[in-house]
Amino acid sequence: MLDLSIVLVYFVVIFIAALSGRAKKEVTIDEYFLSNRNLKWYSVALSTIATNIHGYQFLGMMGSAYAFGLAQASLEINAIQGIFLAAFVFVPLYLKHKVITITQFIKIRLGERLALFYTCANILLFSTVTLGAALFWGAFAADWVFEEQLNFIHENQAIRMSILILGLGIFSATYTYLGGLAAVVKTDIIQFLILLTGGLIIMFVIVSELGGWSQLYIKTPEMMHLHLPRSHEKLPWPHIFGLFLLNINYWCTNQTVVQRSLAAKSLREAQKGLLFGGVMKYVMAAVIVIPGIALAGVLGEEGKLPDPDGAFPHIVSTFLQPGLKGIILCALFASLMSTIDSTFNSLATLFSIDIYKSYINKNATDKQVVNTGRKTILVALFTGVVVGWLFVILKLDNPQDAFTHTLNEIRNYFNSGFVVIICSAIFLVAPNKRIVLAGFLACIPLHLIFIYSFENMNYFVRAGWVMLTAFLFINLLSQNKRWRSLKELIQYDSKGTLQFGIGLLLSLVLLHVIFH
Repeated sequence: MLDLSIVLVYFVVIFIAALSGRAKKEVTIDEYFLSNRNLKWYSVALSTIATNIHGYQFLGMMGSAYAFGLAQASLEINAIQGIFLAAFVFVPLYLKHKVITITQFIKIRLGERLALFYTCANILLFSTVTLGAALFWGAFAADWVFEEQLNFIHENQAIRMSILILGLGIFSATYTYLGGLAAVVKTDIIQFLILLTGGLIIMFVIVSELGGWSQLYIKTPEMMHLHLPRSHEKLPWPHIFGLFLLNINYWCTNQTVVQRSLAAKSLREAQKGLLFGGVMKYVMAAVIVIPGIALAGVLGEEGKLPDPDGAFPHIVSTFLQPGLKGIILCALFASLMSTIDSTFNSLATLFSIDIYKSYINKNATDKQVVNTGRKTILVALFTGVVVGWLFVILKLDNPQDAFTHTLNEIRNYFNSGFVVIICSAIFLVAPNKRIVLAGFLACIPLHLIFIYSFENMNYFVRAGWVMLTAFLFINLLSQNKRWRSLKELIQYDSKGTLQFGIGLLLSLVLLHVIFH
């Protein structure tokens, strides 16, 4: 009961914090969607990373680390490539044009038709896979760790998890609906501190159980490599190529992530926030991946888990004392809700700005736009819950799979096209709009062609080839093939900021050399 009491207190605190940031009845578009463009660097950093740390990192990625080792960390640390590009190439352009959504920038560079395709695809992805996955992971972990205590909800696991998904969705949607981005950022900062605390507790407890840090190299030396053989099914070393391009989508064009930078007080605050977030990615990589490897060393082959996604729940239920379990579950819920509330807010922004105000009611007042955004949250709650229920069925039917890779592959069908569009808008001087649209639409068929032609190709590698093929197609068929110069692309508030960013990139290269 102590653990559940801690969780209940957590929910009360989050709700009170959200209500303290509740928007007034009469708010402007900038107030509701961008918190008056007044965020300081620490708010940008902590809210961005809290949004980035999904429940699936604690469950799916820790489970994948339990199965495959340190190579799983590449999905975390290589984010620094995308963060660097976001800070010095993409965000400066967005702030220069004072856009609220990435779609507005695409409309400026590539025209209305492509912008419409882009925003519709994003709305579809966010309202289904993104929301559904976040809700699923939260319910999955809560049920695994607290199965006995939660049996009062329902004896059947699938039904019990479905009810948890509905409850978590309603809670997150409520305070996002009331407060807008200001409430989201306030709760994200609290939730980041909680999830970081929980992650550090898990890491130190399981490493201590293993016998210390040196035991990682003694008991699991084969798992302490960032680069796995080319033939590896899930994480062959060439996946870094596809991952680099996909990081452009996530860190440079994903409305859910970039919205904090768009709301920054200045370019300086946005760049400082993003770079500090890059440093925090190293910390989060450690607290997510190291416990999975340590657990593999503790259990050995004899005690191997039948379901790798059970690594996190197993550590919590087996090695943590009452009280600590409650803190860890709060950390999991924090990672879940910081993702969900940000996704709700971004969906509200995309639909109300890019669809409602652009096509349905061009003369809409700020009040009408905000109200439309709030209604969008309610619709997204429904779609997210339904998809979360579908993921429950998929996971329970295939418990042996590392589900994080299944979800990544689904996302890549969409994300590949997003990268093609934004790279055309940013890097090409005069892209042909019709050709860019054709390249965007070709990405899903290209995925299917590569699957048919190269059945055993890793999905990250396949995504990389799809994006490269589509972008080269666009470049070759455009009359003006000139790219923007590096001097045009790189923009910074101060030399010190740029030097710090370059140092962060060099530290990433050094890690790849050390842990090769």
